[in-house]
Amino acid sequence: CKKEIDQTEDKQKELQHKVEGQDAHIEDDEGSIDTLKSEIKALVAGIKDLDKSVAEATEQRKSEHEEYVKTAADDNAALDLLEFAKNRLNKFYNPKQYKEAPKEEEESFVQISAHSGKDEPPAAFGAKSSSSGGGVIGMIDKIRNELKTEMNEDKLEEEDSQQDYEKLMADSAKKRAADVSARTDKEAALADAQADLTDTKERRKETKTDVSETARYMSNLHATCDWISDNYDSRKVARAEEVEALEKAKAVLSGADFSLVQKTAFLGRK
Repeated sequence: CKKEIDQTEDKQKELQHKVEGQDAHIEDDEGSIDTLKSEIKALVAGIKDLDKSVAEATEQRKSEHEEYVKTAADDNAALDLLEFAKNRLNKFYNPKQYKEAPKEEEESFVQISAHSGKDEPPAAFGAKSSSSGGGVIGMIDKIRNELKTEMNEDKLEEEDSQQDYEKLMADSAKKRAADVSARTDKEAALADAQADLTDTKERRKETKTDVSETARYMSNLHATCDWISDNYDSRKVARAEEVEALEKAKAVLSGADFSLVQKTAFLGRK
């Protein structure tokens, strides 16, 4: 009994240790699952925010570019008008520098200045006054140069903005790809952790069943061994009495056999 009890106790300790290990494993799995779910949620939200910022940046860049194109067109139209006005003034003040304007441009200028009703420069400029004409033409040249400078600055700003936008798009695409890849990896890890958790819980259930059965066996074993121990003396006496009875029975049987042999021998002599 003692040996069997010791072996059963060892088995109980082993099973209890196994349950504790499985409990720790389940706790780790549940912690990993919670962490992975939180990280996946953050990645999904980050990808959504990134897509939103990319869309907003694209819309802003589109708006800025349209504004640049419109401004550039207006500035070019203003340059053409200033050039036309300068050439028109040259017709009166510097005939040698005058260039015959195409019919279309002439008609456009006529429409713009139709309110004056004249084909001459304003009286304030002075008729045929080269000095006055030079002052006005110089002012037109200054405006044209300032406008060209502004247009160059706008062009550089547009190019910088476009480069910044393209870099932002490249960086965003790279980050999105990395986040999507990370989300895919974490989703796979989550699936593995959930499968492992289910398997470990099932194995723990089986182990606890073994624990219960072993405890029940130990209880029965103790009861049996206790009964054997409690009845050992009486069983020993009973066994001794049984042995003694058997010995007496053998002796009786041996005596009966000897008498039978003697009787048979006597009858044979007659």
